[in-house]
Amino acid sequence: MQRSYRAFYCLVLTTVALAGCAKPLKICPGKGSVAEAISVLTERSKNAVPFKANGRCRLEYYVEDNPKPKKESFFVQFWVNPPSEIYLQGNVAFDARGLVAGLNKDEFWFFIRPKEISGYWWGRWSEKIYFRELMVSPKIVLEALGIAVLGGDEDSRENWSLSDEGAFDVLTKRNEQGRILKKVHIYRCDYLVHKIEYFDVDGRPSFVAKLRGYQKRIKGFLLPGSIEIIRITGSGKEDSVKIAVTSAKSADFSPKLRDALFTRPEPRGFEHVFRNENGIWVEER
Repeated sequence: MQRSYRAFYCLVLTTVALAGCAKPLKICPGKGSVAEAISVLTERSKNAVPFKANGRCRLEYYVEDNPKPKKESFFVQFWVNPPSEIYLQGNVAFDARGLVAGLNKDEFWFFIRPKEISGYWWGRWSEKIYFRELMVSPKIVLEALGIAVLGGDEDSRENWSLSDEGAFDVLTKRNEQGRILKKVHIYRCDYLVHKIEYFDVDGRPSFVAKLRGYQKRIKGFLLPGSIEIIRITGSGKEDSVKIAVTSAKSADFSPKLRDALFTRPEPRGFEHVFRNENGIWVEER
């Protein structure tokens, strides 16, 4: 874990996230209200068009009581149909669909096939959901791409507050009990999201998504060139997924292709299958 911390040290320092470790960030004026900040993010999300992208993924995770993390590096593809559909697949252990994460407006699913962690997780949005058990949350990937960053909560502006944190505007979402659920860090000079922090119902950190290297790969829409998602487990160990986007282009999904990509597949051939039941993961077999 100490080695991993050193390896990502420069990424963790938000004060140098744009310009590297040598230069401080430029300070620009921020937005004057929650409504103004949310309006900018919402408008940018609306500009997203259906697209397909390719990249490289580095996965680092812990298995049971092994003190050393396993590491996988593989080719990844993802298809996105804004605002609520994504399908991502990675070639893990010589399996083109060794890792898959997807969601649509009704359901989400994630599975990974390597034998030592063979599992399938799924659930419905109509129920309470905690994503901590998922190594790769399709919802977080979708938000990290700049789509539905606010999680569909744009209209519930009373749940959000805006604060000034140096070079960043920070939107913070709280639940009815006042506990923090999410923090969105927006660099004021370009008003692009550079970090999203996720917290569980008790206000404990659960995930961090770090975004950088934005490029206009698709007309009218900026995509981050690098996405790093860190899962903070109860044991203190950190699993991480780092995606480098190498190419992206707009796409026109036919009804047949859309159905194939964004419909949850039935779980077959997995050691474990888990279904979310109102926030509790229940093993089906």
